[in-house]
Amino acid sequence: MFDNLPILSLLIFLPLAGAVLVSLTPRQHPGLMRGFTLGVTLLVFVISLPLFFNFDSSRIAFQFEERREWIPAMRATYHLGVDGISLLMVLLTTFLTPLVILSSWNDIKTSIKGYLVSMLLLEAGMIGVFVALDLLLFYVFWEVMLIPMYFIIGVWGGPRRIYAAVKFFIYTMVGSLLMLVAILFIYFYYGKVTGTLTFDFVQIRELLFPENYQFWLFLAFGLSFAIKVPMFPFHTWLPDAHVEAPTAGSVILAGVLLKMGTYGFLRFCLPLFPNASLQFAPLLSVLAIIGIIYGAWVAMVQPDIKKLVAYSSVSHLGFVMLGIFTFTHQGLQGALIQMVNHGLSTGALFLIVGMLYERRHTREIADFGGLARPLPVFTTFFMIATLASIGLPGLNGFVGEFLVLLGTFLTNKTYAAFAATGVIFAAVYMLWMFQRVMFGRLDKEENRRLRDLTRREIAVLVPVTAMMVLIGVWAQPFLGKMETSVDALIRTVHARAAKVNDAPGLAPLDLGWRIASPPAVAGE
Repeated sequence: MFDNLPILSLLIFLPLAGAVLVSLTPRQHPGLMRGFTLGVTLLVFVISLPLFFNFDSSRIAFQFEERREWIPAMRATYHLGVDGISLLMVLLTTFLTPLVILSSWNDIKTSIKGYLVSMLLLEAGMIGVFVALDLLLFYVFWEVMLIPMYFIIGVWGGPRRIYAAVKFFIYTMVGSLLMLVAILFIYFYYGKVTGTLTFDFVQIRELLFPENYQFWLFLAFGLSFAIKVPMFPFHTWLPDAHVEAPTAGSVILAGVLLKMGTYGFLRFCLPLFPNASLQFAPLLSVLAIIGIIYGAWVAMVQPDIKKLVAYSSVSHLGFVMLGIFTFTHQGLQGALIQMVNHGLSTGALFLIVGMLYERRHTREIADFGGLARPLPVFTTFFMIATLASIGLPGLNGFVGEFLVLLGTFLTNKTYAAFAATGVIFAAVYMLWMFQRVMFGRLDKEENRRLRDLTRREIAVLVPVTAMMVLIGVWAQPFLGKMETSVDALIRTVHARAAKVNDAPGLAPLDLGWRIASPPAVAGE
């Protein structure tokens, strides 16, 4: 019944229309602008719900598709659609955005109009990235979301906000330009082979690229996505951006923006460049494991709670990358659900750290201790988010990490053993931090006077906490949505890689360097 509704366009253009209306609202009415923005983002969330409930899990093809001419002279199309890989990412975006608007109700006190417009533009760009099925359209949305995020960090961030914003912009732009070059190469190569110029992903994915081309195209796309993940050693922009961004910016950054990198690997690198994906799998798996352990070790020694959570993201996203490049059903499902889990649990932690900062204007662990007594409700939410982040059974983090480790174990037991240490280290640094902040002696007078969570703050944390528990105890509705798409992706990678190897015209040329053979895949 929703096939004829442009539901995906509504998700993109409602925030854009909201941004225009907010920009026209007089500055003397900040409450009206906040309420309107919250209403728009809630409406976007409500409209996105039919995507989940009406999504046919048995279909491989994209659903809720929309296709229109966009730039006829270049044969660029306005082509949108979702499958089991993008569905939960869209819902995660629409779910988190109204919560961060509500969380920043009193936090942002200057240039409120600009802040709300930036958040609405950011939401439109993020949704566009996850539903675009035209390479040029994807690139446009990828760039669109970069600009509001730059301003959110640079205008409403901390003391070093300019440095953090510029660093974030430069890193992302370098990767983006490489991806643009690769997109143009694909466009002209497809035209040369087929006689038709197009940016349409659905058409382009039917073309087999020679192995040498795959190598360079994978590098161009992969570097852009690895920076966005951020994957070790391209992660150095992340702690600065997280620490300096306002709370809402940190939540969106951790909850959604970082997932664009891992989503890019799944959407474009694996199906378009299957041979290169298999060849790069050992290298990327090793880098992912280094990221898991390195992120955990650096997080362990951080005196700043927000910086600790930021480095934990490097570790958690290492699990996602490791799961993707196992090429197993368990690994890919684990990676996808872990993308959602990280958005929820790390998003909740950033919200909690922001609430604590609003009260004490410090994030130093040494400035706290014994907060459980004056802040019992705060402590409860903080404890649940902490336990979810370390993967306690019964909460969402366990499901993703277990599946990733299971998929890794099926392909390489050594990788699985090293990656599993990350789970142990996560428990050490998170529980140690929680113990130092919430328990012990309440020996600072400022901490004795702290007030517990307000109703608005509880309203922000309850939905996130409920989702963490729901996925932890009943993950099947979410895993079931992605199952067919994940199976199809794994079959596509191996089938297309075999075709490239068998086709004389696509046989690999000698580059003088090769990565080690890909890991064996159980059951294949």
